[in-house]
Amino acid sequence: MDALCLGELLIDLVSPDADVGLAEARSFVKAPGGAPANVAVGLARWGLSAGFVGCVGDDAFGRHLRDTLVGEGVDTQGLRLHPEARTTLAFVATRSDGRKDILFYRNPGADAMLAPADLDPAQLASTRLFHFCSVSLSRSPVREATLTAARLAKAAGATISFDPNWRAPLWDDPAEGRAQIAAGVALADVLKVADEELELVAGTDDPEAAVERLLAAGPRLVVITFGADGALAATAAQRTRLPGFAVHAVDTLGAGDAFVAGLLSYLLEQPRINLDLDELALAAMLRRANAAGALATTVVGVIPALPTPQRVQSFLEVDR
Repeated sequence: MDALCLGELLIDLVSPDADVGLAEARSFVKAPGGAPANVAVGLARWGLSAGFVGCVGDDAFGRHLRDTLVGEGVDTQGLRLHPEARTTLAFVATRSDGRKDILFYRNPGADAMLAPADLDPAQLASTRLFHFCSVSLSRSPVREATLTAARLAKAAGATISFDPNWRAPLWDDPAEGRAQIAAGVALADVLKVADEELELVAGTDDPEAAVERLLAAGPRLVVITFGADGALAATAAQRTRLPGFAVHAVDTLGAGDAFVAGLLSYLLEQPRINLDLDELALAAMLRRANAAGALATTVVGVIPALPTPQRVQSFLEVDR
């Protein structure tokens, strides 16, 4: 398998009202969600073999989510349907600047019930890349399952990708969140961080200083995103920053997941993943990822907005 993504798969209830908070939102639209699941779908759209590991409720929402992944060509052998816990819900209000108000209904929520015993070591040993986020580090037993899975995949030779994807409401203690994210960073070979997360993840909001600290913590490739202003990619030897693409954005939810799928698809194109990228390769990777993220904002919904390689290529050809 090219990539295995572990974490939350849930129902997003998204407000269609522009620039209002959750309290002011008048209605919500149901949509499949969960960053690692979105990335798995995004990679499948790039023609890669992608699998998802997680837990949903054995309820109407959970079965809908499973069927959605199957319909997108994602391997779901690692997806568990919990007989008691209900599928997690997330109410979301997005703003034109990309900021989000999110309220999770997760008490405990099926996504948090994935346990180490649910993991298939053979599946983890057969993937080229393993991707996870920090939502699955916020509660037990999925925290232990996430870290165990990452360690098993890494020991088997997989490249480990981590996107902190910070969701403050899920953490009772921000200090615990920092500690768990630090554990994720230490395991990662590829780290993607949004600019608003830098202080939390790196202890500084200065991108240059953050890159130095994060590379020293373990990752070999660090990517910082700046929303519409593009992204920065850095290795120990090279550093490249590219601006974003100007598009008419209608829904920014999921742009980061589309960016990650574009980024990882570039790395997975070669039979052996190479993270020692030169300046030209870093620029090509960022250009693809920036285009994928920008295109995702032009369509309402996350999974419907995840672009195909043909759409990205056509967009880049026009933008030359």
